[in-house]
Amino acid sequence: MLFNSYIFIFLFLPITLLGFHILGKRGHYRLTISWLVAASLFFYGWWNPIYIGLIVGSVLFNYIFGFLLLARPHKLLLSLGIIGNLGALGYFKYANFFINNINSLISSNIILEQIILPLGISFFTFQQITYLVDTYLGKTKEHNFLRYCLFVTFFPQLIAGPIVHHKNMMPQFTKNLLSGLKSNNLASGFTIFSIGLFKKVILADGIAVSATPLFEAAERGVDLKFFEAWGGAIAYTFQLYFDFSGYSDMAIGLALMFGIIIPVNFLSPYKAKNIANFWRNWHISLSNLVRDYLYYPISLSLTRCAHNINLGPINSFNLSILLPTMFAFFWVGLWHGAGWNFVLFGLLHGTYIVIYNIWIKIKSIVPRIKIIKKAIIANTLARIITFLAVVFSFVLFRAESMYGATNILSTMLGTNGISLPLSMADNLGNTALWLTKHGIIQFDGMFRNNIFGHSLLIGLIWIIVLFVITLLMPNTQQIMRHHNSAFEMWTGKIPKPQFKWMKWNPTIYWGIIVAIMFVVAIINMTKPSEFLYFQF
Repeated sequence: MLFNSYIFIFLFLPITLLGFHILGKRGHYRLTISWLVAASLFFYGWWNPIYIGLIVGSVLFNYIFGFLLLARPHKLLLSLGIIGNLGALGYFKYANFFINNINSLISSNIILEQIILPLGISFFTFQQITYLVDTYLGKTKEHNFLRYCLFVTFFPQLIAGPIVHHKNMMPQFTKNLLSGLKSNNLASGFTIFSIGLFKKVILADGIAVSATPLFEAAERGVDLKFFEAWGGAIAYTFQLYFDFSGYSDMAIGLALMFGIIIPVNFLSPYKAKNIANFWRNWHISLSNLVRDYLYYPISLSLTRCAHNINLGPINSFNLSILLPTMFAFFWVGLWHGAGWNFVLFGLLHGTYIVIYNIWIKIKSIVPRIKIIKKAIIANTLARIITFLAVVFSFVLFRAESMYGATNILSTMLGTNGISLPLSMADNLGNTALWLTKHGIIQFDGMFRNNIFGHSLLIGLIWIIVLFVITLLMPNTQQIMRHHNSAFEMWTGKIPKPQFKWMKWNPTIYWGIIVAIMFVVAIINMTKPSEFLYFQF
């Protein structure tokens, strides 16, 4: 079931809210929890009822191992629990990928029945792995089965996150919070949901028509041009952001309607001045999980090793930063999809991070190094470089195959030359002939393939509009800054919006704005589209 569907908005959600309110007001605590669990399982099973058994089995498996770890925190139990989770994930998500690679490598013909990837399996699997690790480390004491079921299956965050932690969610499943609907939660929750719905339906789906043709053309082997490759890649970069951040906003808003707070997942990542800052603000729940449960443990262990054996600065850097960074991002890439393009996506970002760390080391050794003196110019240039690096990497993220990705990326690097309008050749004279002869510039049109069709101008306008929105407008968390709508909503974390009128309050003014966004999104929701992150 999709958040951006009529059946969800006008049937499932009202019925679930009504049942929650009636049971909560009458003091039926266990029934209230059970109602949310049942509604969440129905929500999950709407896509394919067969996989209800999978998620129920996963919940039972991890609850049992959590119980055992709580009684006896043994490494063997933890290892078996993690292996069980990764085994299920490996079968459903990666089995066909491995078999296909084996067939290619040894020219065999091993056939495995095509496995349909269960929705949200990466999210609820890693959510429960962190639970097992925290239980082993003694960070988790709560072990109520009904509340654990709600922790895993709660429908706002079930399918595409954000990834929630046991220690943050369990304290909220109390009799005080689950006591019926509250007007302030409904108002702020509906506002956040409407903003997210508008992001998805209007902004993400609106720019998608300018992104999809490029990747389809690349798979067909079309001889792409420089500007259309970059234009389509930038269009997809905005599509992905507004799609996933829109979904995350809707998840936060839906949870808040029930009085439950879940984490922020995006904080204007395209405003980042470096790649490390980008990952601190992009898919925050995943970034934090990888940092806390993968990167830090490996990095600290290798750092101690480097210190004990007195390695030189270069070898120490390689051991304590390069290796754990590349390993962590290898898994980030593989987490997103079973394909070499996803692996390369992760490794490319790992390389970005390593380069950034090298730059930081150089600046620490030579503190006075300053390429550009004016801060505003330096910050702007840093943002541009970071954004273009992200755009380049997202081609690997979106492409259906390495062939299509290579076709686009090579074009973006200028291997097909740069095409300009024929009229410009007359103004350049002999220079135009020289540029053409050496394959640098071609005068056959910037968008010769007409990939964007009649929507070229509209596509370019969309890109400009989304640039402006991304760079100048406050994000959802800034708008809701003074309302306790997510874990990170404290003054030091979320900056103030630029103008007071951008700060949400339950007023008629904001009521009209939210109503307009909601109605416009509803009107344009005639063809519900899946969220891009469903595939992960």
